[in-house]
Amino acid sequence: MEKTVTEAIAYRRSTRLYTEQPIDTDKVKQCLINASLAPTSSNLQLWEFYHVTNKEKLKLLAEACFNQSAARTAQQLVVVVTRKDLWQKRANANIDFLNRVYNKEGLSERDLKRKKMATNYYKKLIPTIYMDFLGILGYIKFFIFQIVGIFKPIYRQTRLSDMRIVAHKSAGLAAQNFMTSMAAIGYDTCPMEGSDTLRVKKILNLPSGAEINMVIGCGIRDDKGIYGPRFRIPFKEVYFEV
Repeated sequence: MEKTVTEAIAYRRSTRLYTEQPIDTDKVKQCLINASLAPTSSNLQLWEFYHVTNKEKLKLLAEACFNQSAARTAQQLVVVVTRKDLWQKRANANIDFLNRVYNKEGLSERDLKRKKMATNYYKKLIPTIYMDFLGILGYIKFFIFQIVGIFKPIYRQTRLSDMRIVAHKSAGLAAQNFMTSMAAIGYDTCPMEGSDTLRVKKILNLPSGAEINMVIGCGIRDDKGIYGPRFRIPFKEVYFEV
């Protein structure tokens, strides 16, 4: 029986050692479909998910993850990749979607305004934020927006590094969706940032604009792979009601 969200979150632990029991590729794929439904900045979905089941690729990726047991003993691996370089393509995909949704006669004034506002968002605002050249435009926009921000609230994160962070935040949200979905069906995971990302990109034949967000080991936990009881900072130290 599939766990509830709360049960799945409680069950999920970073599993650093897996049994040899195989896991169902189709079930993992369904969890990745759930990952793709995560919230994403401006709905640009600047992510890709590489589901690795090939034994040779698994061995190579484990080596690129420094042969840590969470990668070496995993039955499958998922590599979460950010694709900030695809912002224009994904913006156009949103525009195409809007045109399909609102491609009918007799639209209300409200729907017409909504279509115009959303279309302008992807045609004008998104290019303003994402377009850059060697990081130079980002700094120009940054200083302009800082000045404007003296007089009114304004979006300030416009540099190349800022937009990289935005893409990685969205990818992290998707990764959490995936890991919670895996926990719900009794599968275990371990997110790994420790890897030679250049080697990972070469193994997966990724383009230069792609960046590795994390590698996730997947399998059935060996109890020795849970290194101890869960520790969290007391909630009262991190929770603030305002």
